[in-house]
Amino acid sequence: MVLKLDNGRLVVAIVPVSQMVGVKQVAKAVGVKKVTMAPPAEVEKSTGYVLGGVSPLGQKKPLLTVLHDSAMSWPTIFVSAGRRGIELEISPQDLADLTKAKITDICQS
Repeated sequence: MVLKLDNGRLVVAIVPVSQMVGVKQVAKAVGVKKVTMAPPAEVEKSTGYVLGGVSPLGQKKPLLTVLHDSAMSWPTIFVSAGRRGIELEISPQDLADLTKAKITDICQS
């Protein structure tokens, strides 16, 4: 999910499919007061991907990334591969390293 920070930057939030992103938790994780859904046109322009297929990798302009800490307990996880319906299997540590992700709890309580 791509969110917009109150400072105008975009952030990719990666959480388990069984959970919901907590906007307050994301705001706290990246040090801002408010986070909202990013406008679709802005997401597509910034990442180069269509909505529903935004990958945390290979973006036109690499975005700040926050990864839910539960991902680290799995040998591999699946993230969007850049097209709707296509997933990429990757180790969470490799994903964190490639995206320079902050790893923390960003799910709604």
